[in-house]
Amino acid sequence: MSAGNAIAPRRDVLFLAIKRALDIAVSLAVLVLLSPLLVLIAIAIKLTSPGPVLFRGTVHGLNGVPFTYYKFRSMVAGGDTGAHKEFIKKYVTQGKGHVDESGKEVFKLTGDKRVTTIGKIIRRVSIDEVPQMINVLRGEMSLVGPRPPVPYEYELYDETKKQRLVVKPGITGLNQVRRRSQSTFEQMYTDDLEYIRAQSIWLDLKIMVKTPWVMLFGVGPT
Repeated sequence: MSAGNAIAPRRDVLFLAIKRALDIAVSLAVLVLLSPLLVLIAIAIKLTSPGPVLFRGTVHGLNGVPFTYYKFRSMVAGGDTGAHKEFIKKYVTQGKGHVDESGKEVFKLTGDKRVTTIGKIIRRVSIDEVPQMINVLRGEMSLVGPRPPVPYEYELYDETKKQRLVVKPGITGLNQVRRRSQSTFEQMYTDDLEYIRAQSIWLDLKIMVKTPWVMLFGVGPT
């Protein structure tokens, strides 16, 4: 990849300062307003399956730097990741998805036996992602940006694919509100680069407003 083809994210101080202030304000508001629900979810996870309430995993963020991110645990503790690794390899290198129970190709792993009963519920509306607000407050993530890859996905990236990590990863993003779990890797990569090129506070606000709709109904509003 030549330097001329490299994508350049926004670096102006005012934009970055406003984006950071928005990240902090919204993350704190969400954690405070949803705290009763989050406590109930934590209790339900603890009572229904052995293991910690929060899942701590390694992902790659800005410029590929790894960090620990947080989610509500939606799987059995210590489950085998072999099936997910195989899915990710085909998804990134071959553009293939996963064939679900109905015989339809989808671009997420379904029927994963590691997922608990509570996990299925909180995943359906993406409430398991809320603890990543901690990562936003710590400055490792933004509210809006490309999703961070796990190590066994990142190791499949060439220098071109790594361009989706020239900005902080996000909890939600253009790809999530446009095609939630229904995009090939190339579509996700294209959406991520489109977001990076078009970055603005207005675009972030539009994506954030659309996100609750997508969480509840699975597709973004037109």
